[in-house]
Amino acid sequence: RSKTAATVMETPGDIGGPEDTDVPDDIGGMETIIEDAGWNAALDDPAALAVACYDAAARLEPVLEGGSAALLMTDDATVQGLNARFRGKNAPTNVLAFPAEPEGCFLGDIALARQTCLREAGEKGIAAADHAAHLIVHGVLHLIGYDHQCEEGAVDMERRERAILDLLGVADPYADESYEDGPYTDEPYKDEVETL
Repeated sequence: RSKTAATVMETPGDIGGPEDTDVPDDIGGMETIIEDAGWNAALDDPAALAVACYDAAARLEPVLEGGSAALLMTDDATVQGLNARFRGKNAPTNVLAFPAEPEGCFLGDIALARQTCLREAGEKGIAAADHAAHLIVHGVLHLIGYDHQCEEGAVDMERRERAILDLLGVADPYADESYEDGPYTDEPYKDEVETL
């Protein structure tokens, strides 16, 4: 296990999270730690959504089969703490991905910030579950080496995200922002999602 979920589970509250966390749900290839109970109010079944995202990604990315990842569903304050601690950026972000060392079946950790995710969904006029699914898929792809720091990588990653989200019945999150015929220019979003 890598830095985030393991740290939070072993030392709750150490990085600004609450002392009590839900028991992790080990379903499929995604272990879901629901640290912020607000996720349970925002989504029908956050753990099932995480598993569905991982399973859909595994259908198109064979490297995920037989592997596992951990998703920490937390709040902005905790993600801000992780962002400051591991990236030197003292601000919340929607999702962080922490790939594990390339040995064994554990692929790494993903941390998802509830308030930022819900705010972004509202701004985009989309369902919270759809935006959360997009961010989870985005994080999973980061764990297996996808990146969006250059145009070619962004186009490849977005193409893969679209295909996985289509399997989940989630509308194309980039429908109004096609980079197929032009440069990758979504700078604010590019900076919001990072891989460590």
